[in-house]
Amino acid sequence: MTGSAAPSEGRAKEQERRDHLAAFMLLLQSGPIVILVALVAIFGAIAPNFLTVHNLQNLMAQSAIVCALGLGQFLVILVRGVDVSVGSTLALSVVVVATLTGVDAPSSLAQLPLYPLVGLAVGLLNGLLIVKGGIPQPLVVTVAMLGIAAGVALLISGGNTLVGVSPAVHWLANGKILGIPANAFLVILLCGLFWLLLRRTQWGRWLYAVGGNPDVAQWVGLPRDRLIMSAYALCGVMAGVAGMLYHGRTGSASPLSGAGYELDAITAVVVGGASLFGGRGNIANVIFGALIIAVIRGGLQQLDVSPFWSSVAIGIGILVALELDVVRKKVETKIRVLRARQANT
Repeated sequence: MTGSAAPSEGRAKEQERRDHLAAFMLLLQSGPIVILVALVAIFGAIAPNFLTVHNLQNLMAQSAIVCALGLGQFLVILVRGVDVSVGSTLALSVVVVATLTGVDAPSSLAQLPLYPLVGLAVGLLNGLLIVKGGIPQPLVVTVAMLGIAAGVALLISGGNTLVGVSPAVHWLANGKILGIPANAFLVILLCGLFWLLLRRTQWGRWLYAVGGNPDVAQWVGLPRDRLIMSAYALCGVMAGVAGMLYHGRTGSASPLSGAGYELDAITAVVVGGASLFGGRGNIANVIFGALIIAVIRGGLQQLDVSPFWSSVAIGIGILVALELDVVRKKVETKIRVLRARQANT
């Protein structure tokens, strides 16, 4: 009796440990939502006007640009890449459209697809250089593209800022639909579309597979190169969409428009729980990551704290998110080991 009871007791302890690890894993996966709710509660308690309808609408509108960039950046990080050229791509799309069509063109609706088309061109070029150019470091390629896109934007504009924006672009960035900022409404629709593509299509499943293990994905016959190129192409498209929203919100086209946005995009993805090791992440959490950035900046601004502190806070957030990703991988490994032990007993 004692001999048979000992293994049963051991299995029970292992099951209990596995349950605890699974609960901890769930907490890690819910981290972005928990952080966002905690920040809103803290700023709501200490900043009198933070929870007003007007301020919350403002935060949604302000986060839309970072959300758009983050959705594209997520696809690239999902396949173990990174694109630091998205800020310059944003600026290039704004400058090209403003130069080609004028800032107050009467046929303003015709301008809308031009922004993502410019971004698509840059994204495809990034993908081609990484996949076909034999340059294995996406960071190096996209750093070079950052300089190229920024330089072309300066050349086209002559270093000048074009003031003015078409009515359609202005409304898309500043209007409201049922009380929701139109730009936030657009981002929500795009988020839903990306979720469907990633979770309900073969392309999305393959993208996760390539990010999980690129060599195995190619060995089993997946079109790895085309999948990676499609991720960079869509990242460029979303940088163009972000450029359109930026143009409408600021009312100006400057070759320096996207400065710093590449870091915000990466931060939104990483803080949102995606893994820089690829193959893991939830598209909805990108929205939470972007909202966390907006809440930190908006809350500190309401408290009259220097804006430089927001950069410090966001930088700390990146480090914490990276460390949590390492912890998450260790916990997943332990859970797999416990499952394997139980299966063999």
